Amino acid sequence: MNVFTGHRLGRLIADRTGQPDLGHDAEVVGRVLPFRITAHVADELVDWSRAPDDPLYRLVMPHRDMLAPADFAAVEQTLRDGDRDRLRLVVDGLRERFDPHPGGRDDGDLRHPYPETLLVLPFQGRTCGAPCASCFRRPRSTGDPVRPRTLGGPEAMAAHLAHHPEITEVLLGGDPFAVRTPLLDTYLAPLVDRPHVTTVRIRTESVSFRPQRFLDAPDADDLLRLLERVVASGRRLVLTLPISHPRELRPEATRRAVSRLRATGAVLRTEAPVVRHVNDDAGVWARMWRDQIALGLVPHALLAGYEEGPRRRSPGLSLARTLDVCTAAVRQVSGVGDGVVTAAGTGAGFGVEAGGGGTERGLPVAAPVLRGPVMTTGLGELAVEGIAHLDDGPAFTLRALRTCDPALTGTVAYARFDPMATRWDELTPYGPRDRALIPGESLTPDDLVG
Repeated sequence: MNVFTGHRLGRLIADRTGQPDLGHDAEVVGRVLPFRITAHVADELVDWSRAPDDPLYRLVMPHRDMLAPADFAAVEQTLRDGDRDRLRLVVDGLRERFDPHPGGRDDGDLRHPYPETLLVLPFQGRTCGAPCASCFRRPRSTGDPVRPRTLGGPEAMAAHLAHHPEITEVLLGGDPFAVRTPLLDTYLAPLVDRPHVTTVRIRTESVSFRPQRFLDAPDADDLLRLLERVVASGRRLVLTLPISHPRELRPEATRRAVSRLRATGAVLRTEAPVVRHVNDDAGVWARMWRDQIALGLVPHALLAGYEEGPRRRSPGLSLARTLDVCTAAVRQVSGVGDGVVTAAGTGAGFGVEAGGGGTERGLPVAAPVLRGPVMTTGLGELAVEGIAHLDDGPAFTLRALRTCDPALTGTVAYARFDPMATRWDELTPYGPRDRALIPGESLTPDDLVG
């Protein structure tokens, strides 16, 4: 697989766009935020004639405003000076400062975010084939030299499962399909042998960014047989595809990859954040959902609270604007949001994994009902269901979809409407009881009632 990174990526950008400055910017930013761009992305997805304003260019390519001006200048000057030791100090300092994910850090290979869910991050699969500019886990997902990783692997995963029979779902994060099939098998085989594990979820960008992984890679057929084995064991296998723009599904190779994956019996679901300059338009989402449904994919979650790149220097898309995009898009696509799955087996439901649903072997089943944009927070997954008009003014309506404390799941709370708020931790509780889901003062027993 031909991959562009570092100086090669900068040269590619300069050559394809005819703008050397863009290539230079990419090289500087790439020192801090390592990007890996596949030939498929470069040849099939990016419209170079529209760079740097092309939505896919904005999504997958490093660009100057991902760093604050002072940070960019510091890296640029150190590169010019040729001082490698100084460059390492500057880069490590910036990576240490970046922590854009509102739900917290992912410091180890194993996380137990919810009582029923275990998140596994295979170290070899932490480097995505073509990480997105909106990625909330970089630089740790690309190998953070500042923090050594916690030792783990399939043995640690199996040991954790043995001590936690309450776990029914295992999520393999990063991009497990970036590793060879025999190594992935060492993670999946123990799950098949655990009766209490009923659902296996795998998140992957490979379908969009390197579909050849499922077509003509040396172990492509072995990989598909491994997935078939998981399904045959009675486990529910869900593949989560982060699809951010309609163009990602247009290449013939991608469509063939989707078809082969669906043939294994896996449920293929999609999710993506609303990102400025990429898909902050209801028409884009409506077109994307229609294309997904036609291919047998299940539109699953529209994510809120993400910013473009790892900096917080400038505000991301507001929650109010994200809600507007979501609401307008749902109105344009028949079936999305009403929990309907067509008789052909294509899912039109929309929501979160906790709600179940999807397509099973092509049979129609109930799908999750849309509850608005979903935020990942320190408490868990919260949906912005709409704007309520209360006695003391308008408020965002939030519902807890999945939480670290099961007692909070399903709880509804209100946050004072703030047209500028972009994240959960920028919201203000509407009243004392709303502190159960919204940052504020210490909770009291009364806060958990109702």
